Amino acid sequence: MLDKKPGLIYQTNPKGVTYVYENYPYWCKTNQRSQAKRICIGKLDPSTNQIVPTRGRKPNPTNITSDSSNFQPIARCRSYGATYLLEEIGKKLKIVDDLKSCFPDTYKQILSIAFYMILEANSPLSRFERWSFKHKHPYDKNIPSQRSSDLFASITDSDRAKFFMLQYKRRSEEEYFFHDITSISSYSESLRQVLHGYNREHDNLPQLNLAIVYGENSELPFYYRRLAGNIPDMKTLKPLLADFADLGFTDIRAGMDRAFYIEENINALYKEHIKFILGANKGTIYIREHINSVRTQLNQFKNYNEDYGLYGCTVESTWNYKEKSTNKSGTLKEQKQIYVHIYYNPVRAVEEEHKFNKRLSALRKELLSNKKEEKNKKAYDEYFNVTTDSNGKVQTVEPKQEIINETKINYGYFVIVSNDIEDTWKTLSLYRRKDVAEKAFHNFKDCLDVRRIRVSSEESLDGKLFVAFIALNFLAYINKQMRATKLYKDFTMQELFDKLDIIDCYENQGKNLRVGEVVDSQRQIYVKMEVKSL
Repeated sequence: MLDKKPGLIYQTNPKGVTYVYENYPYWCKTNQRSQAKRICIGKLDPSTNQIVPTRGRKPNPTNITSDSSNFQPIARCRSYGATYLLEEIGKKLKIVDDLKSCFPDTYKQILSIAFYMILEANSPLSRFERWSFKHKHPYDKNIPSQRSSDLFASITDSDRAKFFMLQYKRRSEEEYFFHDITSISSYSESLRQVLHGYNREHDNLPQLNLAIVYGENSELPFYYRRLAGNIPDMKTLKPLLADFADLGFTDIRAGMDRAFYIEENINALYKEHIKFILGANKGTIYIREHINSVRTQLNQFKNYNEDYGLYGCTVESTWNYKEKSTNKSGTLKEQKQIYVHIYYNPVRAVEEEHKFNKRLSALRKELLSNKKEEKNKKAYDEYFNVTTDSNGKVQTVEPKQEIINETKINYGYFVIVSNDIEDTWKTLSLYRRKDVAEKAFHNFKDCLDVRRIRVSSEESLDGKLFVAFIALNFLAYINKQMRATKLYKDFTMQELFDKLDIIDCYENQGKNLRVGEVVDSQRQIYVKMEVKSL
């Protein structure tokens, strides 16, 4: 049922014409939310502040002040609920404070573009004006495309470094930092680090690589760096450690997957006195020896963990540390303590063996049918003895069983090494949080419109990546809260934004901001995000 007493809403379009509407708020049972019906009754005459009726309608005199000289129309009615949420999160995480400290003249523009990237993920920045007209945001003005390019170019390396340091200081001293790499494709041929390399999106495009460092407890990013597109993951750790040293980051605890497991990286971590947990490559001699040392007793029930459905144990061992002498007089060698955590998953072992058997069967069929593929030539030679007739036609295909058995022997095993944590299951729990970084990359590319970089200069690239990184902080926080409070059962992240986006605010000249109707389900979102409700 409509309310009996309608209010008046004044909306000014881009041409400066103010239309006046009768506003009838009501509760929609179907959608379970507050809605409003608006009926245009005329235009506001700017010279007299009087309503000029349209289509024969007359304004309701009870809703208009009798003193026209003191009459102040509502200047704007805009969406506010979603941007308000982001503003409050920015205050809670001190992102607003740190941006203001580093970018005192432009922090509001940075925040507004970050909010736009979050709420309009699939829209280019050229549509910012349309969004800005309909939404209240920190800058509260339009940012034309050229102005956004100038903004990106104005963000300097030193300002970014200052922001990273401020954010790092807000992290827990006990927090592990996870580091991983993603690739971002680009159509540009002028950016120096955009090169062809291993592309995780399987695009036939040059790319740049991006490293993001995340806290395992906060699940928030605090640092990123861009890399040339042809740099393999394993080669990125030492430059990252050098960055940490330059920025003054201390007491670092690092977590990485097995893509970074090479002797050079482990020695670098020891050299910088960094505590680490690192996925290990079970194909190396060092790790194979440790698996063999526990193979016969690992699957005993005492080593079984019901929560994980795995067997696990830890071997206290030593690492043969090597460091080149600074005066080139030789190599320093030293024994360093290391914990080798070994896990066995019997279900995965069966799955891996089944997959391997299917591949061997496919390879044998290709050989017997004389339909060999060049890409499989190495596998043919590795797993089969083949005899042919005088015409080169395959006659027999015999499996190399010893080689096949050696390949299968470590199925179901995986290993994590650490110089810090001795407990088998605590190590696994921490290591599995590396998924936070992987999810962050998904958010970074899919939710922030940076899957394809659309900039032509180095300065604009750096600036846009930084603003997208700011937006990623908000997304990471919201994602964590939605998981913790089970909001994902009711909404996707975009649906949550949409539900809040229908909350309007009304701006009167010379008066405080007035917020429209907020229903209980909307208030609960703010509560679960741990911010003050509208």
